[in-house]
Amino acid sequence: MATTSDPADWRAANRANWDERVPIHVAGDFYDVPGFVAGDDSLRGFELAEVGDVGGKTLLHLQCHIGLDTLSWARRGAAVTGLDFSQPAVETARDLAAKIGADGARFVVSDVYDAVEAVGGRTFDVVYTGFGALCWLPDIDRWARTAAALVAPGGFLYLAEYHPITDVLGEDGRTIEEDYFRREPTVWDEPGTYADPDAVTTATVTVEWRHGLGDVVSALVAAGLRLEFLHEHDHAHFRLPDGGGVPKVYSLRASKPA
Repeated sequence: MATTSDPADWRAANRANWDERVPIHVAGDFYDVPGFVAGDDSLRGFELAEVGDVGGKTLLHLQCHIGLDTLSWARRGAAVTGLDFSQPAVETARDLAAKIGADGARFVVSDVYDAVEAVGGRTFDVVYTGFGALCWLPDIDRWARTAAALVAPGGFLYLAEYHPITDVLGEDGRTIEEDYFRREPTVWDEPGTYADPDAVTTATVTVEWRHGLGDVVSALVAAGLRLEFLHEHDHAHFRLPDGGGVPKVYSLRASKPA
């Protein structure tokens, strides 16, 4: 159920929800943690092609959840740091790093807006953000400034995210049911998670924001990054069926001058 009221502390509500999701996601089939530990990859083919060789590079993954994507980059030779506001998620990521022998992987508990301070002012060759991250942030301009500050000169930000058009589509993947230009927060009160809708949960309230494609690109440019490309993909979406003639995913790369 969605409402239009904003709770007094959206961050606490979202954190409680994500904390509770961690054991559900670790145990369920959606993330297939045993398969990952055994060597499966969580990254998509277009991500690997668009980011390129990360061997010997430093990589920061913002909003890393349980660290599967972070550690997938580590397997490809990157010196990785993952950052997430959920303590249980970070603890799980650290455990997984130990299980796969990624001894150099570092994981930090921090709100994304506090990332610069949380990593001690370090900058990175690659700042990576994966699917389903931006909807949890109310201020996309502040996010862009934070991300830009974390990119080393000559480095780049890479974002792979669900296309905002998917937020307004019905379950058939074709029918427009919501206002694309709505920017007010939406408060959801629903049990379960996207990975297991039938899971029993108690922290059921979350708050999300819709950020249009133009909002994201403009924020990054205003933060001083140079857009190298913006690609739209008809890629699998966790909620919508294949096909439909609309993009379900987008990716972009934005660099900082050397």
